[in-house]
Amino acid sequence: MLNHSHFKPLKTAAFKVAAVLLLSVPIVSNAQTTKTLFNHVALCSKDLKKSNEFYTSVLNLKIIPNPFKDTVHTWYSIAPNIAMHVIQGGCSTAPKLIGDHICFSVPAITPFIAMLKQKNIPYTNWKGVPNQVEHRVDGVSQVYIQDPDGYWIEVNDAK
Repeated sequence: MLNHSHFKPLKTAAFKVAAVLLLSVPIVSNAQTTKTLFNHVALCSKDLKKSNEFYTSVLNLKIIPNPFKDTVHTWYSIAPNIAMHVIQGGCSTAPKLIGDHICFSVPAITPFIAMLKQKNIPYTNWKGVPNQVEHRVDGVSQVYIQDPDGYWIEVNDAK
């Protein structure tokens, strides 16, 4: 005959594991859930013409149709189903912080830097040291530039 007292620690451990697993599973209800998706980012511009020149020639962004059909918005495709729009208006003159930035990736950072130099566009590393590339621990190289209104933009070679 089996002595069931040998299995008691195993039963207790198994119960604890099962309880943790069951408590970590989300409870499903019949209520309809919503899924939040990123749609767009908007930036203010004092001079929309300068911003358009910058975003199309420096970052090579594609202008997409303006749903407002006006002259104070420009919309850009920045990723599949994700847009950015620049709005001409009375923008804040407060200095922008490098920690508040948007980021774009390029295939290689060296040709991008060569283009920046050709266009006389200053760049820095994360610490703000001019003409320095930041090399992150994950192997990604990055630089920071500012658009005509002072917004910081990280450009990196992340794959």
